[in-house]
Amino acid sequence: MVRVERRVGISQMKNTRLQIITRFFLLGAVSLFFVGCATTSNDARDPLEGWNRGVQSFNDGADDYVVKPVAQGYQWIMPSFADQGVTNFFNNIGDIRVTLNDLFQFKFNQAGSDFTRLLINSTLGIGGLFDVATELDFERHDEDFDQTLGAWGMPTGPYLVLPFLGPSSARGALGLAGDAVANPLFYIDFPAVTWGLTTLKYVDLRADQLSASRIVDEAALDRYEFFRNAYFQRREYLVHDGNPPLDEDEYFDEDELDGDLDLQEP
Repeated sequence: MVRVERRVGISQMKNTRLQIITRFFLLGAVSLFFVGCATTSNDARDPLEGWNRGVQSFNDGADDYVVKPVAQGYQWIMPSFADQGVTNFFNNIGDIRVTLNDLFQFKFNQAGSDFTRLLINSTLGIGGLFDVATELDFERHDEDFDQTLGAWGMPTGPYLVLPFLGPSSARGALGLAGDAVANPLFYIDFPAVTWGLTTLKYVDLRADQLSASRIVDEAALDRYEFFRNAYFQRREYLVHDGNPPLDEDEYFDEDELDGDLDLQEP
C-alpha cells in the first residue's frame, strides 16, 4: 500500500513538471497568435505594447513591494562570502544548460571547456560553492535554448513581457521551456525543495542586481523602452556570439563618404 501511494505521488510530481514545461511552450504559441490581432505600435518588434506595458507595471509593483524588499533583506543578512557561494552554486547548475546548448549549436570545443568547468566546480569546488574553474582559466559562457533556436534560424518574434519573469519574446518563451528541461532542480521529487531552491536562486539574482536597478531608475526616461531595447540588443549580441550584424542604417557607401569629405576641403 505504501509503495502504491509513493508511486502515485511520484507520478503526480512528474505530471506537475510536465505541466510547467508545457505552459512555457504555450506562452510562445499564444504570443504568436496575439500578433495577428494586436493593436498598432510605434515599434514593429512590439505589436503587443499595450499588453506588455500593463504586465511590466504589474511586475514593477511586485518588485517594489515584495521582491526588492526581500532581496535587500537577503543582501543585508548574507555575508559576502556566503552570497558569492550561493551565486556560484546556481551558476554551476546553469553550466549543465550551457553545455547542452553548446552541443546543440555544434560548439564542440566550447562544450568540452564548459563540461570540464562543470566537473571541476562540482568536485574541487564542493558542489559548485567555489568557482575553482575560473581560477584555472576555464571561462564561463552564457548559452541557453533561446540562443540555440536563434542559431538554428528561428526569428525572435514579437516582444513579450512575462508576468514575474520580465522581458522575453515568442522565441524566448519557447527557450524557457527548453531550459526548464535542462534544469536538474525540476527533477527533485520534493516540490518544497524544488521551489525553495528556485526562490533562493531568483532572490540571490535580484540582490546582485540592486545597484544596477538604481542606475536604471535614475537614468532611464522611459523604463519600458529601456528594457525593451536592452533585451533585443542583449539577445542579438548573445545569439551572434558578440558579433551581431549591422543594421542597414549603420552601413555606409565609401565613395559617397569620400565625396562628402572632398566637398568639405577648402
